[in-house]
Amino acid sequence: MTRRTATSDIAAGDEPDARVDAAADGAQRIDKWLWYVRLVKSRTQAAGLVEAGKVRVNRARVVKPSAAVAPGDVVTVAADAKVRVLKVLAPGTRRGPASEAQALYEDLTPAPPKATEPAPDSPAGTDAIRRDAGSGRPTKRDRRHLDRLRGRDDEA
Repeated sequence: MTRRTATSDIAAGDEPDARVDAAADGAQRIDKWLWYVRLVKSRTQAAGLVEAGKVRVNRARVVKPSAAVAPGDVVTVAADAKVRVLKVLAPGTRRGPASEAQALYEDLTPAPPKATEPAPDSPAGTDAIRRDAGSGRPTKRDRRHLDRLRGRDDEA
């Protein structure tokens, strides 16, 4: 039994594979590129994002992890409750440190909107009852503050 190598796959006179041409352009598979720039922890997760329709290249939805990206393309990724817009600067060669990964793209993501300041005429003590989403049930003290704000003083 003989083993086939990459050089024996292409016989003399045959056209080279399309993947070789894509690599000559500087193009790379989208799942590999997302992994190289450290947006996801594994190529499997990158492929899952692409197949779920959460990745766009130049405003066109991409559904195959084998889709190619090249320098100059704009990649939009919706992951982890965030939308990131990245311009491809170079294809990756390995998944190196974060400093190396950041050299592969330019971040075009718009800045998040600033938190609005509370109105100056808002009742005092509203900052004490402001709660983060998912922080659990309010404490007894928080509940009393809320009751006072809503005008339900039941201290009789």
